Amino acid sequence: MRSLFDMIRVLWLALWAGIATILLAVPIITAGLLSRTGNLAFSLSKLWAYTMLAVSFVRTEIKNKDRIQPKTSCIIISNHQSLFDILALVTTLGIQYRWFIKKEVLKVPLFGYGLYASRNIFIDRSNTASAIESINRGIDRLPRNVSIMVFAEGTRSPDGRIREFKKGGFVTAVRRKIPILPVTINGGRRVLPKGSLAFKPGKIQVVIGDPIDTGGYTNEMVDRLIDQTRQTITANFDPGYTGKFLPQAM
Repeated sequence: MRSLFDMIRVLWLALWAGIATILLAVPIITAGLLSRTGNLAFSLSKLWAYTMLAVSFVRTEIKNKDRIQPKTSCIIISNHQSLFDILALVTTLGIQYRWFIKKEVLKVPLFGYGLYASRNIFIDRSNTASAIESINRGIDRLPRNVSIMVFAEGTRSPDGRIREFKKGGFVTAVRRKIPILPVTINGGRRVLPKGSLAFKPGKIQVVIGDPIDTGGYTNEMVDRLIDQTRQTITANFDPGYTGKFLPQAM
């Protein structure tokens, strides 16, 4: 019986993902083509995220939102445990940002081009030199006050623990002197763990840490910056988060 319910949930989510993609793909792509910034396309993509959260019966909350500086570009560093992490971030942060995305996503019909139209940064993770070139070119195309979102672990955690952080986003932050905004996501794995397609209704929490100024860091100090960021994210991490009996979100 459980497998039947799981199958129904998978089909339900796939149905709505298809409907939302078909309805929003053309407006998002059109907005991306007509806008020099991609801001409108990004804002329209929030409708897709809100739709998927609603049909999945997943709620979100954000804590310490006042630590976000809307008119300052930053590199947002977050842990990553679920595909629903993306939806939670898009709908709670309230700022314009773009993603570091592996170039293979470009091949996804409609969805991939919608992300491209929104001015996201696509990288070739199999080629370091090519990835760095893509990052630099992508950052140069970003409009003013737009931030960058990076899942520092590189992929979703398979067991719920926060894995080691990769250097890419941190090297960029140091070289460009862009501040880092540490973000912790709780509850995503309970909603949809890696390796599963059957979501569970629930709640996801986004916790904002204190911004980290990278002005005093050099290339030789990247590992120290990674440790500081990881400690902040880990300090706000609650692997048992269920959304119950918590203080009101700020």
